[in-house]
Amino acid sequence: MKHFCLLGLLWMTLSLSGQRSAIVTQPAFDKKLHSLLSHSVREIDCAELFLLSDQFYFLDTRAYKEYEISHIRKSRWVGYDEFELRLVKDVPKNAHIVCYCSVGYRSEKIAEKLVAAGFQNVYNLYGGLFEWVNRAYPVVDSSGAETKKIHAYNRKWGKWMVNSGINKVY
Repeated sequence: MKHFCLLGLLWMTLSLSGQRSAIVTQPAFDKKLHSLLSHSVREIDCAELFLLSDQFYFLDTRAYKEYEISHIRKSRWVGYDEFELRLVKDVPKNAHIVCYCSVGYRSEKIAEKLVAAGFQNVYNLYGGLFEWVNRAYPVVDSSGAETKKIHAYNRKWGKWMVNSGINKVY
């Protein structure tokens, strides 16, 4: 019941405001995200998603080698270049779906495709996996065990992961 009420509150907030402002912990990262993303789909920040995570389908839109190193528990790899709608054919069109990648760019593009295909409750994780681990939320490796290893994409983008407990992999 608690989760249903939280989900209802999230829905009301998004519905009343149209597009709400998601947040990240670093002002410079936020500035980068605002210039990088088109904000074409609803965004959800990590703190909200962490509270409501059992209500969402998680779609990881990174390269498979990134996903293998670590991903958010219960997420499904759908890729970016490899993405096809058949990969989500079992997901109900009215399900709550969150797409994520390293920072939110690739996931925003996949979220746009889902919305165009008729999925009604699609969100992009603002700040992506980097912000998720900056907040010390757990990730798992390919065996399902919690890990501190995170694929940092490359050094230019990896600088946005500032949690000292993270082991960046390139």
